[in-house]
Amino acid sequence: MRPRSLVLVFALAVAPAFAGAQDLGPPLTAEQFGALTLGKTITYSAEGEVYGIEEYRPGHKVVWAFAEGECKEGDWFAQGDQICFDYHEPTVGLQCWTFHQGPEGLVAWFEGRQDGEPLVSLRESTEPLNCPGPEIGV
Repeated sequence: MRPRSLVLVFALAVAPAFAGAQDLGPPLTAEQFGALTLGKTITYSAEGEVYGIEEYRPGHKVVWAFAEGECKEGDWFAQGDQICFDYHEPTVGLQCWTFHQGPEGLVAWFEGRQDGEPLVSLRESTEPLNCPGPEIGV
């Protein structure tokens, strides 16, 4: 096979991965995002593995937990076409994403960059996120 043919085969093999990002349409507005998430607990995956779970509460309040982590309370707000999350931790800073409605559910790109793997919603529930209370003691 000649080098030019290899490039074409590679381009055809990779095209479907990028086509999904382009087929999603524009980012959701804050109103659309709020309507799709309010009262839900959504499990997100990255590269096919559970990444974390977020509960969306009234007043743009959220609770986030990585797959094996503790819960963090925060707020979300719109900043341009991104939805930003503030978990009130100076070492973390704002976490801003563009959210899109995909065929299977929400698709989120960190800072709107479509050069990596997005977070994809796996499951939605109306059950609150199960967060163990703080440790007791001094």
